[in-house]
Amino acid sequence: MSRFGTDAYAGLTGLPDLVVKSVELARRLEFPSSCRPEQGRLLQALAAGARESIGETGTGCGVGLAWIIEGRQPGVRVVSIERDEQRAEETAKLFANVPDVEILCGDWTRIYERGPFDLLVPDGGGNGKKTSPVDPERLLRPAGTIVVDDFTPMTQWPPLLDGEPDAARLAWLEHPALLCTEVRLAPDLSTLVGTRRP
Repeated sequence: MSRFGTDAYAGLTGLPDLVVKSVELARRLEFPSSCRPEQGRLLQALAAGARESIGETGTGCGVGLAWIIEGRQPGVRVVSIERDEQRAEETAKLFANVPDVEILCGDWTRIYERGPFDLLVPDGGGNGKKTSPVDPERLLRPAGTIVVDDFTPMTQWPPLLDGEPDAARLAWLEHPALLCTEVRLAPDLSTLVGTRRP
């Protein structure tokens, strides 16, 4: 979920229909923090590798979810959690006719009700930039993938945030249960991709 992600779609063409509809919903609800197109394309590619299930927290208006759905294989179940009641309701309507998609309203921790997953995209309250990030050992199958977005690209080691070591980024990059790396998606945007150790 990017601070001005919805605006990043202005003028773009050739987007998947479901992504376009989700962006339109975000604009209608004045929700600025949609998944950026660069991140969406990565999610689309990673979703193709899921065998059984994908989890997401922080649905927003479903832009990232739409990219995931565009990439997943038929029959792969997708669960997304949104804490805002109106957004959850409107997004559930938008995806109502899409098979194997479930949108739940509530705190991000509801994702624990549906795991483990082959691919996990924690955003919203479980985005890993807080003091209590999601637990990949509980939510990922062995060799499952986690994607934590919205970092600025790392330019030094250790990575710094406001002059101090970037504890959130380091927590993921050095997590004992993960093999994790940073992927630069744009000059101002990077994401962390981790695989749970078997």
